[in-house]
Amino acid sequence: MTYYTIDSIVRRGLPILLLTSLLGLTAGQMMNSQIENLVAIPTILLLIPALIKIGGDTGSMLGARLSSAFHMGIGTTHIQKNPVVKNSVIAAFIVGISASVFLSIIAWMICCFGEGGFSFFTIFTICIISSIFELIAVFSATIAIAFASHRFGIDPDDTVIPIIATLGDIVGIIAIFTTLHLLQII
Repeated sequence: MTYYTIDSIVRRGLPILLLTSLLGLTAGQMMNSQIENLVAIPTILLLIPALIKIGGDTGSMLGARLSSAFHMGIGTTHIQKNPVVKNSVIAAFIVGISASVFLSIIAWMICCFGEGGFSFFTIFTICIISSIFELIAVFSATIAIAFASHRFGIDPDDTVIPIIATLGDIVGIIAIFTTLHLLQII
């Protein structure tokens, strides 16, 4: 098995690592651009890490399921006709929304101990809207990257999870800031 040599693993992994490093820097700069608004609202600072991980983690789950389907020969090039894709997306979406609901409850309970926290409905709305935006974008990217990797003969395990985990950070930050602007919080 010459596929798993040190040289081949480094050749496949290094470009992905460089790309995800740049994406991570971009996510950090996006948060840094809003630092004054974030420091003024401690509840949002509490929500950001968990909300951005929901998209990246559920997208990575979806990517792993798609990669496994390709390795088992179940994957097809017809996305709309593929029950593995449909069922995996539905399951990952349910997990993501459930995590958002749980996060809103925990964040509200923590905010009850502090001063100037948001109402439960506001925290719940921020979590759900941000998660829906993030999950739609991340799942679309996950499916596209998984199918493109498979089609071009690249192992989806080497591409999907690292890229989606980092992309989830960027998309999550954009989704949170968009939601906060829609709700006129910042």
